[in-house]
Amino acid sequence: MKLGFIGFGEAAYEMAQGLSKEGLQQIEAFDYLWDDPVFGPLIKERANEASVRLQESMEAVAANSDMIIVAVPADKTYSVCQSLLPFLSDKQLYVDVSAASPETKAAVCKSLEVKNIQFVDIAMMGPLSVYKHKVPMLASGLGADTFIRLTGQYGMDVTKISDFAGEASATKLIRSIFMKGISTLLVEMLTAAKHYNVDEQVIHSIAETMNKSDFETTMNRLVTGTAIHSARRSSELDGTIKMLQDAHLSSKMSRATKGTLDAITNLNLRDSFKAVKPDSWLEVILAINDKVNKREEIDV
Repeated sequence: MKLGFIGFGEAAYEMAQGLSKEGLQQIEAFDYLWDDPVFGPLIKERANEASVRLQESMEAVAANSDMIIVAVPADKTYSVCQSLLPFLSDKQLYVDVSAASPETKAAVCKSLEVKNIQFVDIAMMGPLSVYKHKVPMLASGLGADTFIRLTGQYGMDVTKISDFAGEASATKLIRSIFMKGISTLLVEMLTAAKHYNVDEQVIHSIAETMNKSDFETTMNRLVTGTAIHSARRSSELDGTIKMLQDAHLSSKMSRATKGTLDAITNLNLRDSFKAVKPDSWLEVILAINDKVNKREEIDV
């Protein structure tokens, strides 16, 4: 297999390093900053370390590659595809590993369909510095099966999501709502706990609650409970926010939570469910979506 990278930043460099050690010998790359006085030397050094032949144009990379992996900033994903398209053929596999939106990935796929080029939307689900090319990946798009077949011999860890471009990226970006949100929520909570010297008690109490059941059970309980008790929970947060403000501590996450609880309260979900907690989180989300579609001013 002959592999080409468009964009040779950290992601491409880490993958190339791992693939080279697995025996893939024909790797080329182009980066817009290859001759930049500041970043150029680093790009050349990394290419040398990873046994990658650095090219001066994307056309040159396209001419010598069976598979092209585009690893550029999310805001460049679509424009790079348009620039690269004239140099591609239907014998090549186009793989995008950027953090672009599902809509952008779908637009790239549609552009490539004009020339019958298979597209793969890749979401990388771990740190490349640790896993290199073996980072767990989610793949979607009509080229996903081909990508898995071509990369399997090099030990890459790829799981197919679907044939629809954008669904792999959607999975990662939606997961980030929780993973990034929970980390900042923990920072706010732990800062306050340490300030009031109750960190051990708070951590123990939360652990006791969270460890009682698996994640999905806890998620279901919290979401269905919020549908019925959003007003009370919002009111309770008033005290939390005042405490944090009095102590000159950040309350951004608590205020954002209160705002969402207030918006849910305004949807009158408690009345919709006749004050009885529904069985599933899905019932809550469907009810919210139905009401939001009818009341566009509500921001949940």
